Amino acid sequence: MSATPDGSAALEGNPGFQPDFSKGLLPAIAQDCDSGEVLMLAYMNEDAWRKTLETGEAHYWSRSRKELWHKGGTSGNVQKVRSLRLDCDNDTILLLIEQIGGAACHTGRRSCFYRELKQGSVRECSPQVFDPKKVYGR
Repeated sequence: MSATPDGSAALEGNPGFQPDFSKGLLPAIAQDCDSGEVLMLAYMNEDAWRKTLETGEAHYWSRSRKELWHKGGTSGNVQKVRSLRLDCDNDTILLLIEQIGGAACHTGRRSCFYRELKQGSVRECSPQVFDPKKVYGR
């Protein structure tokens, strides 16, 4: 995927490739384009979708801050979008991304899915790549 004009122009010729935002926010899954690892789940509205198409970098809607969120805008851990997919109902978005900086999670880990329950034991299965206190100052 490339930034404008290629990203958005490509969709003009493919009107069927449009998420259905009629019910509001849609789940957006970020998956590593090389390894297939699921890195995070966030939400997109139409503005986030358009900004992602325009820039080639993932943008989401922050439910807690109630604002458009450029993933990695503060930390530098941006997500370069390599491919976009929609599910069969056009209400879930899959972003195949290249994770710049190594961490997708605000906890400093590669994946937001860093805790695993297996055979009754919980363990951390995704390493911390950065210290969030140093990056976010909190």
